[in-house]
Amino acid sequence: MTSKWRVACVRIPRFPIGAVWQGRSAPQDPHWDTLPIALVHGKRPLLRAVTSAAAKVHVRTGMSVPEAKSRCAALEVLAWDSAVIARELARASAAFLSASPQVSPMIDMPGTWWIGAGGFETMGGEPLLARTLLALANAWHPNARVGVADSCVAARAATWSTRPVNRDASTNNQPRIIPPNGCAAYLACAPLALIPMEEEFRESLSSLGLRTAGALAALEPGEVERRWGAAGLECWRLANGDDPRRPVLARTDTSRFVSTELAMSAATMEPVLFIVRAALGQLVDALVHDGRAAAAVAITLTLDDARSAIPAGVVSSNGARHNEALHTVTREVRPTKPVARVAPLFERCRAMLDQWTLTAPVSAVTVTVTATAPLGAEQGDLLAAAWRDPAAADAAFERLRATLGAGSVVRPVARDEYRPEKSGAWVDVTDDRRQTADSGWDGGGQTAVSSRLLDNPEQVDIDAPRGTPRILWWRGRRVVITRSLGPERLSGDWWKDSYAREYWRCESDELARDFLLYRDGTGWRLQGWYD
Repeated sequence: MTSKWRVACVRIPRFPIGAVWQGRSAPQDPHWDTLPIALVHGKRPLLRAVTSAAAKVHVRTGMSVPEAKSRCAALEVLAWDSAVIARELARASAAFLSASPQVSPMIDMPGTWWIGAGGFETMGGEPLLARTLLALANAWHPNARVGVADSCVAARAATWSTRPVNRDASTNNQPRIIPPNGCAAYLACAPLALIPMEEEFRESLSSLGLRTAGALAALEPGEVERRWGAAGLECWRLANGDDPRRPVLARTDTSRFVSTELAMSAATMEPVLFIVRAALGQLVDALVHDGRAAAAVAITLTLDDARSAIPAGVVSSNGARHNEALHTVTREVRPTKPVARVAPLFERCRAMLDQWTLTAPVSAVTVTVTATAPLGAEQGDLLAAAWRDPAAADAAFERLRATLGAGSVVRPVARDEYRPEKSGAWVDVTDDRRQTADSGWDGGGQTAVSSRLLDNPEQVDIDAPRGTPRILWWRGRRVVITRSLGPERLSGDWWKDSYAREYWRCESDELARDFLLYRDGTGWRLQGWYD
């Protein structure tokens, strides 16, 4: 029977060293694992992690710094920084969430993750998932490993083994996929070091000559329980591939907000704008560090509207300060696309604040990122004239809206109509882009209006021998028509606004552009020009 539950293990070698080393080297410098580096931890500094380059010169974890320096004088010793390592673990976990919704980092082994691998049959299967996870992990280390199995213990063992278990695993760092129900067979040759257990129990097994997980699994479970108790029986189950551990649904979005109290309540938005800009700077830096972008930003204003019978700030006889006169109002802005830049976010917030009528002075401001999305990898070429920055365009649009009002930024779109004045329309850019963003379409394939039409077609005089326009008399000016294409007869809409016209597209050297004429029952009219 095939197992329905599958798990992937991702292991990034010496992850804590890379996390602490991050930001200390330039992109062109050698990879940190090729340099002799060690991390120390504790009151009596002992080596807790070493790079592969340090290990090659016989520097080992558990050594003191002087002993390690005696073996490698060039060894660079860094302090173990739990906060930095935790932040980098969160950033890596967020990256793996793009491949699977179940991501659980191992707390006692930083750099190792359990990731749910079930339910991907219709999305490329386990091989595609494993390759995706490996590509993400390679951003931290080129020799990252990925294993897939029915159990966590077997998946982790696969990340340490050099034995290929599938055709794709021709090299050491390729994903290894253990077939369903194959954990026990695969673990039979795995060393006991890959089975989680107490050191005392491990030494006891070693003294009995047991070196592999298969040797432990071959023992009678009753004898194991009688001799080593429940802990020994649990290790026996792990050696047989029976592992109850499961990755859980991960949540990487933490509370992201900046709250500031004003020294004096403000009756205008000017001080609020300064606070919002500074707060967005802090929030965007944190988002970029975590590989996220802001999809929604909320601004909460604490207003002192003196609604309470007791004045705010008055201290009563029991020493309690009354704040009933304070209340909060929250409004949210959503960019058309998630963005991790201060300028476009601030322009949207400023446009919203400019339209916000204060009913009371502002005493505090809170800026919160209420929704995030993975940070996009799109890059632009500043030297390419065709490249445009969408975030910069959004910022410019917000400035125009703040100055000219809502509905001031529009774009032309085509409509299913025959008459030129009905075949195109102006649509607000914000509303249009939000609708197309939901449908996954950016508007690039829609035909834009190519003609510039007059609001009201002007009546003109035309010399038209044999029905073909040759001379245009317009605003006291005589224009020779060098070429006329037509007529194109259009009629319709008899039930609401009937029309029957003959259209001519004309060219003139004097006007240096094509123009559009039509004739109906009232005579000739000039309707517009072609760009």
